[in-house]
Amino acid sequence: MKSIAALQAVVTATPFDGEPSDAELDAIEREMPLILAEVELLDAEIRTLDRPAAKLDERRIRRARHRVVAARRDLTNRADVVRMGGVA
Repeated sequence: MKSIAALQAVVTATPFDGEPSDAELDAIEREMPLILAEVELLDAEIRTLDRPAAKLDERRIRRARHRVVAARRDLTNRADVVRMGGVA
């Protein structure tokens, strides 16, 4: 039977302080338009859970879906620019 004591030291070498790193905060900031669009879509869908969807609700959901798609497109396009070194 192998001992895993040697592996534990590597796993627990850096204590987790519970706070996001600067890189994680930057990633969240870049994704914020997509996050907000998804929250708006979720809100529009939640409104229709307890009653039949009216024309206005259908329009609200459709617009929210379009915003999510546009935010995903913009985020993907920005990721391609960053990956290419900022050269467009």
